[in-house]
Amino acid sequence: MSQERRGGADRRRRDDARGAGRGQGREGDRQRDARGRERSGARGQGGPRRGYSVARPSERSRRSTPSRQVAYEGLRLVREEDSYANLVLPRLLRSHRVSGRDAAFTTELFYGSLRAQGRLDSILTACVDRPLKEVEPALLDVLRLGAYQLLDMTVAPHAATSETVALARAEVGAGAASFVNAVLRKVGQKELEEWLAEVAPDREQDPTGHLAVVHSHPRWVVRALSDALAGDGRPREEIDALLAAQNAAPAVSLVMRPGLTDLDELIDHGASQGRLSIFAASWPSGDPGGMDLVAQGRVAVQDEGSQLAALALALGADDLVLAEDDHWLDLCAGPGGKTALLGGLAVGHDADLLAVELQQHRTELVDRAVQTLREAGCEITTRTADGTTIGTEQPGRFSRVLADVPCSGLGALRRRPEARWRRTPADVGQLGGLQRALLASALDAAAPGGVVAYVTCSPHLAETRLIVADVLKRRDDVEEVDARAAVRSGVLPAEQKDLDLGDGPAVQLWPHIHGTDAMYIHLLRMRHAPSEEGPPTA
Repeated sequence: MSQERRGGADRRRRDDARGAGRGQGREGDRQRDARGRERSGARGQGGPRRGYSVARPSERSRRSTPSRQVAYEGLRLVREEDSYANLVLPRLLRSHRVSGRDAAFTTELFYGSLRAQGRLDSILTACVDRPLKEVEPALLDVLRLGAYQLLDMTVAPHAATSETVALARAEVGAGAASFVNAVLRKVGQKELEEWLAEVAPDREQDPTGHLAVVHSHPRWVVRALSDALAGDGRPREEIDALLAAQNAAPAVSLVMRPGLTDLDELIDHGASQGRLSIFAASWPSGDPGGMDLVAQGRVAVQDEGSQLAALALALGADDLVLAEDDHWLDLCAGPGGKTALLGGLAVGHDADLLAVELQQHRTELVDRAVQTLREAGCEITTRTADGTTIGTEQPGRFSRVLADVPCSGLGALRRRPEARWRRTPADVGQLGGLQRALLASALDAAAPGGVVAYVTCSPHLAETRLIVADVLKRRDDVEEVDARAAVRSGVLPAEQKDLDLGDGPAVQLWPHIHGTDAMYIHLLRMRHAPSEEGPPTA
């Protein structure tokens, strides 16, 4: 036999061996379907279940995508460790090296699943044969991620199901994967609007319950926000728009540290002008933490509502302060965003700033926030102390006092969606005593003619107007001043004229009206003693 013929025979023998290994002989043909895919063996023989089926994506994938893995780990950390969503996600994206479009997908899936948790649970309840409280928490996290992809995202149903099943298999187990597959097949049988029509209470009979399910907020939050709208002189009918706005992903707002950068430099880095604040810039998408301006402490992430609250005192109070304007106080400074604005603008008044924070680790956050400003010559002192005692320790010393008190955070649910599921009405009641004590201390620390800004990141009446009213009825040395002009002083000129700031004297910002967190800003001024002939000039 020639060498060529021997080589061909050898190749045929090798091919036959490979074919037998792949089941391509007569027996192998019976193990493949018409499209050439292998069929599995019979049950009870240790292999996969009999027959290939597109309805069993768990048989095709053992692990999910990094994007879904990050979203799942984020939900787990929020649930198990009470972590803050806005702090967890950037760290996970970096550790898993998820960026670009994948990071955008992960962000939408993670935050969206948190915001929609109540609504998703109502739908899942209709698809699961036992109470959700009996479902393993990790498995429930997976189900929420899958249901959100099916109902709220433009993910192909087969991809949403198969990838979620793979995630369940990897994180919870094979039995969980089968359960997830069955539940998501039920979820995917209807569109979101069809599910809401089925699971949400009738709006006429139970308007609060209807809104709670449709907009995924706890009932008590829906009631509190509706009351807050009415308390601000707005129609209760705005509640739909408000709840919808709190479910919308907010734009990333940057703040320019005074004197350290300008808008032109930020535009060169890809940002654009902010919506309202004269110190704001808008970041297109993603985490700006890698930008050199952020690393250098010249720019930071901060909602425009928070910026306007600080600017109302640092700029807007220039015509309101009737005291020697040389000492400023930030009574509850952590984590330091408002402190940096105050400290940067205090330089123009030749004033120093004392920033007080109760917890040491938060004082360290303030130190980091103002480090670059200190290096530029701003006189900012930080101190770990109890803000409720500063008024006693340093009475009548400060011309401007910011009392940005701890609150329920109901005004920042766009950025901290987990807060709506953690907070309870009892939390609001428990915070009331501290809020009163801090406001009283701020007033005691203010000099005659000095201005105090009482600020909360919550529109809840029990944390805003009722706190101020309760404190003021106990003393006669304080007067309210109109905060509307003070807030406008920090607003871009083109936006000032048509800016709706309510009837005054306090200002309540709203997500659905101003595009900011729901910050509450109330300005108070200390009266001069009756024996004085007149107030000192500013």
